[in-house]
Amino acid sequence: MPNRFTGTRRPASLALRVTALVGMATTLVFLAFSWIIVRSLEHHFAEQDAGELRAVADAVIKPLREASRGVDGALLRRQLAGAVTGHHGVFYYVADTAGNTVYAGQGPNLSPIAAGGQPTARIDARELATWQEGGKSYRGAVLRAGLTGDPYIVAVAMDIDLHLSFLEEFKRMLWWATCIVLCIALLVAWLAVQWGHRPIRKVNARIRAIRSSQLHVRLNPREVPIELAELVASFNDMLGRIEDGFAQLSNFSADIAHELRTPVTNLTTQTQVALGQSRSADEYREILYSNLEEFERMGRMIGDMLFLAQTENDPHNLHRVEVELGETVKGLFDYFEALAEDRNVSLHLQGRAGSILADREMLRRALSNLLSNAIRHTRHGAAVTVRLSQDEERTVVSVENPGKKIPDEDLPRLFDRFYRVDPSRQRKGEGAGLGLAIVKSIIEAHGGEVRAASGDALTRFDVVLPRTP
Repeated sequence: MPNRFTGTRRPASLALRVTALVGMATTLVFLAFSWIIVRSLEHHFAEQDAGELRAVADAVIKPLREASRGVDGALLRRQLAGAVTGHHGVFYYVADTAGNTVYAGQGPNLSPIAAGGQPTARIDARELATWQEGGKSYRGAVLRAGLTGDPYIVAVAMDIDLHLSFLEEFKRMLWWATCIVLCIALLVAWLAVQWGHRPIRKVNARIRAIRSSQLHVRLNPREVPIELAELVASFNDMLGRIEDGFAQLSNFSADIAHELRTPVTNLTTQTQVALGQSRSADEYREILYSNLEEFERMGRMIGDMLFLAQTENDPHNLHRVEVELGETVKGLFDYFEALAEDRNVSLHLQGRAGSILADREMLRRALSNLLSNAIRHTRHGAAVTVRLSQDEERTVVSVENPGKKIPDEDLPRLFDRFYRVDPSRQRKGEGAGLGLAIVKSIIEAHGGEVRAASGDALTRFDVVLPRTP
């Protein structure tokens, strides 16, 4: 049945696959087993018939040996007629080497067999000939009686209708047995699949019962068969990531509301104060400048949020070109020269690295955020150092600055949106706490990672980028 969403045909169900596989395997096994049994029976009957025909041939050849001592033809025919007693359904024919009939008993015409067959010295089950005549089936052989003088040709045969009838009935019984066993095997396989799928249906029911308010629920891998344990573990991991995503989204929404509430409150308060009484043009101008600063801060915040959303939703939409890291860092040093001089901070570049494939503007923005963050948190008279290193697989850019140690519990959250180690340090113009989140988003979009480490005298951010995308 075609899938209405993709237009492709739905794969066969597991129950159908297992049942069909069991059915085919059972059929093949029974067919092979039946073939072996039938072949064994046919070989058994052929050996049995060969033994019977050897006894008949020995009884016929005995008077032929006596004929060499001068027995006349009439006596020889009487002896041949009574040579076989106690054997039913056997026939024989004797001729000389010239083709003249010496004796021909009742039953099938064996003269064509004697004339056209290849005489053998001894009857073998594998060399018996089978033919039909008069609606009956016969099995026989042609022998050359090794006598002194001209030998005789002896053809012996027997009626095998009884054997063939038994084999046909046995084959029919095997077919019926195969069909019955196949039906039983298919039914058992289907019931086994249904029984085996019960844990899957129970897990499915528990998964369906999970709502957004129950993302803390986890399935117990020990309560399912071992084949489903890995699936349950993967589902728990996915549920954990979804729970983290919901928590981050909830926190992000709360942070957005908090961050936007402050400038909106400031704008509302200043506007209400301005409208409270008549003011001069200069006073109105000063209030508008103050409002403009709040609008610019809100605009930067909204721009950063949009950039994060675009980068995370489509991280592979990069315009990769060859970027010389040394030249990029030197360009950023020139850009931040005024800010560094204002804070009496020097900028140093150490190490070398070749070019890498990256989005020039995005990488520049990530390094710019790290550099500006380092300059703002470096004490007066100290230096910010950028170190470059590179091997065959990766490139590392480290931004180091002396300053106050960042507590270990805060390091994992430095790259969260709106997170600040010391909220009281927030000032106008320093952003809304999205700079390091943007750095992480950009670096991860390039297939790299960013790490932070802080000691008593030094804080370092490491940007690790692959040499090749």
